Amino acid sequence: MTVRRMRYCNSCFRVDSMRKLLKRSLAVASLALAGLAQAEVPADYKVILLTENFPPYNMAINGKNFAQEDNIDGIAVDIIREMFKRAGIEYSMTLRFPWERIYKLALEKPGYGVFVTARLPEREEQFKWVGPIGPDDWVLLGRADSSIRLNSLAEAASYQVGAYKGDAISEHLLEQGLQPVLALRDQLNAQKLQSGQIDLWATGDPAGRYLAKQEGISGLKTILRFDSAELYLALNREVPDEVVSKLQAELDKLREEGFVDDIVNNYL
Repeated sequence: MTVRRMRYCNSCFRVDSMRKLLKRSLAVASLALAGLAQAEVPADYKVILLTENFPPYNMAINGKNFAQEDNIDGIAVDIIREMFKRAGIEYSMTLRFPWERIYKLALEKPGYGVFVTARLPEREEQFKWVGPIGPDDWVLLGRADSSIRLNSLAEAASYQVGAYKGDAISEHLLEQGLQPVLALRDQLNAQKLQSGQIDLWATGDPAGRYLAKQEGISGLKTILRFDSAELYLALNREVPDEVVSKLQAELDKLREEGFVDDIVNNYL
């Protein structure tokens, strides 16, 4: 009986030891696999970022259609810089014109990215996406003391609505049967609204609020939001998934920390 008990105990010890060894082996294997996943991205990997003048998200400090690195600022620029910095991924940043050219470069060249752009269904499989960076809504703005209430865009037909000539928003208003008062510069609409020359200003948000601030006007009221979209960083399909995942994780953290809201408030 004693011998049998000893054999049983020795057997238990061997099984227990094997289990512990197996657990250690699995743990080591997991760490090794994680290391391999990290190693998929070379230490010198670099993303070429392209953008355009689209205040307040991205803009050349000198107002021209070409700028590089520190000569570019804006909401998206500040967010993306911090995102890449925290992810430990190298990048370069260039602002140039026209949009069609930089969009095509990001679509065709490995390692390229373009921002900010709407994530539309027809674009979904063309890029890898990081975002959202922020909204791009179409709104009707009124003065801070405005009593106008609207449930639809059609109801705005009885008011003087200012819009930017040639802009997609003004074209949309015309298609909907409205007759907007057109301005050659959207900033002029902020002044017209404040002075009472128009009742409503059809513009983008946050673009309209930013332009108004440049004119010393604040506190405008959103009367109606009639279209909404989210803007993203679009990366070429050849950009490694590990890069995309790292950038998205850092952006999510920035939003949780309140960093994104702080940047937006800084410009608006």
